[in-house]
Amino acid sequence: MGARQKTRRGQLTERGTHVDEYDDATVALLELVWGKGFMAPGGPQNVRKLVSGLDIRDKTILDIGCGLGGGDLLLEGEHGARVLGIDLEVPLIARARAYAEVAGLSDRIEYRQVDPGPLGFEDGTLDVVYSSGAFTQTADKAGIFADALRVLKPGGSITAYEWMGNGEPFSEDMLHWFELEGLTYALQSLPAHKSLLEDAGFDEIAVTDDGGWYTQEARVEYDLLKGEMKETAMTMLGTEQYAHFLEDWAALITVLSSGELVPGFLRGKKPS
Repeated sequence: MGARQKTRRGQLTERGTHVDEYDDATVALLELVWGKGFMAPGGPQNVRKLVSGLDIRDKTILDIGCGLGGGDLLLEGEHGARVLGIDLEVPLIARARAYAEVAGLSDRIEYRQVDPGPLGFEDGTLDVVYSSGAFTQTADKAGIFADALRVLKPGGSITAYEWMGNGEPFSEDMLHWFELEGLTYALQSLPAHKSLLEDAGFDEIAVTDDGGWYTQEARVEYDLLKGEMKETAMTMLGTEQYAHFLEDWAALITVLSSGELVPGFLRGKKPS
């Protein structure tokens, strides 16, 4: 999620090897916008939204697509959770481990680099499956939701923040944004997500949009990138890539404002 320069998250070569998406400049820019250790929209405040109302103290959370692990530090530091963070990219996992070590939390937060495919955890061993953005680009949502149910303990929860579609064919604005991102998002509507969670076997399901919260945040971020962050961002990226990021963020705001891109929360529980 977020403005990037023509890269593909989770892309595979013909040999099945993952191609890393995030270079150092991209990571630095996302941390500039969303905070140290954060690569997903909203930074710390969105992490708090994702676990609001959940009792996670001393519970084991699987963070799918953990990135730099900023959210995991918050989940442990503010909520006392134990965290297993997984991601496709070796450099991100290395930095996440370093951040956890500096914070003195290596005994509470574990990181693993994984390959695309089924979750490598035993049945019924985790309390919460958590993600911010990883399901957005997962075409096999039925598969990942079924696998999430498998690894959860009875009564365990799934909670995620995802970008979704509105159920209509993509407009030229959306296709333009996809082109700028360099990604093809696997966008499903809110009702489709609810059905997928039901089919996977979850109950107590809630799938809601974010009430326009990130649309407002994206406008603030865009103004910061054009204003007080401009000099720093240009130094990080160079003039050409900075201009691309700015155009990407503007295109993002267009599809958010039209309601074609729908940021939302999903939650469900594994039956006891």
